[in-house]
Order: sequence, then C-alpha cells, then structure tokens
Amino acid sequence: MVAGVSRRWFLSGTVLMVAAAPLTVSSAANAAPAKPTAVTIAGEGLGDPIRINAEDKPELLTAVLGQVGWLSTAKAQTTAPKAKNLGPKYTVVVYVGEAAKQTYDLYPLATGGPRAFRPAKQPDKRKTTAAWFYGRLTMSETLRSAGVPLPMQPDSLHDGGIGGGERVFDEDTLNPGKDIDKLLGDLREVLLLNGAVVLVITIGLAGISLLVRRRTR
Repeated sequence: MVAGVSRRWFLSGTVLMVAAAPLTVSSAANAAPAKPTAVTIAGEGLGDPIRINAEDKPELLTAVLGQVGWLSTAKAQTTAPKAKNLGPKYTVVVYVGEAAKQTYDLYPLATGGPRAFRPAKQPDKRKTTAAWFYGRLTMSETLRSAGVPLPMQPDSLHDGGIGGGERVFDEDTLNPGKDIDKLLGDLREVLLLNGAVVLVITIGLAGISLLVRRRTR
C-alpha cells in the first residue's frame, strides 16, 4: 500500500515538473532580452556602412548605443524640423547577433542642435510610432569617433573621447576672479551713488531747516 502511494506521488511530481519546464524557460527568455552586439552606421560621406562589434570595440559600441538606446520607448519630443535645417543624415541600425532589431536616423549638424528620428517601421516588426527627438549634444563627436566624417566640435565634453558630455562654458564664465572684481566694482558704484543721494538729502534738509528757522523769527 505504502509503495503504491509513493509511486503515485513520484509520478505526479514528475508530470508537474515536466509541465512546468516550458513555462520556466519561457519566463526566463522574456525576463532576459538579448543585449545588442553590434551597430552599423550609414550615411553621407561614407562608402560602406561602418560596423562596430562588441567584441572589437565595446566602449565605442556603448557610446553609440547611448545616442539611440533610449529612443525605442520614448515619447516624441518635437515636431518634424524643416528638411533644409537637418543637415546630413546618418542611419544607425542596432543588431543582436546577425539580426537587425532597431533603426534610427541621426542628424548631428541640425540647426538648433542634434535631432534624432525613430521610423515607425522597425526591423524586428515591433509596433511603434514615428517620432522626432532632441539628440544629445555629444552626438556629433560620438559619430566622429566611430569614423563618420564630421567636423570637430570643441564645445562638447566627452569621456575618453567618446560621448557622454555637455556644453563647455567659456573661460570668462569660469573665471571667478573676474566675477569678484566686477562684483566689487558694481558695489563700489552703488555705495558712491547712495552716498551722493544721502548727501543731497542732508543738504536739502539743512536748507529747509534754515529757511523754517528764519521765517519763525
């Protein structure tokens, strides 16, 4: 009797484990999406597209992905600019293995700052909408580091020559000594002006007081 019960429990447990296995595998696959392994860059001034692989240039790949990775789920930030204000276009395609997953158009020299465009039609067939975005200020330098023929942008700070920066302030803005001198000069002018006003008021009051004294005699 005991042996029969044990056998049934063993068979039931085995069936449950086999049935749950596909669910476990499916959940693991959904929880851990594959990371991008490469990108290609195509556009004006380039013959064949530039390909950047994770195993060859991981830092450069990370920098380029930093320009487009956030665009997949972001909401549109701006309306479509006029074509004459966009400048050269560079198309970045993101790959996982040999499969193209995402594509974006970058305009590093657009009037008013870099712009990025997400096409509604994506290589992985996912549903999305066409949208325009303000690009990162480091877009031009990042693409230039990848081999795109763009002019150097000396007003961008970047980490190790690749992406991740902001605009640089000029020397006058970062000169605290000059700011202090200007502040002291302005303060001196204010004090002199206030002193002159006080002096005029004092003289006026003295004159009025003398006039009133004469009339009361």
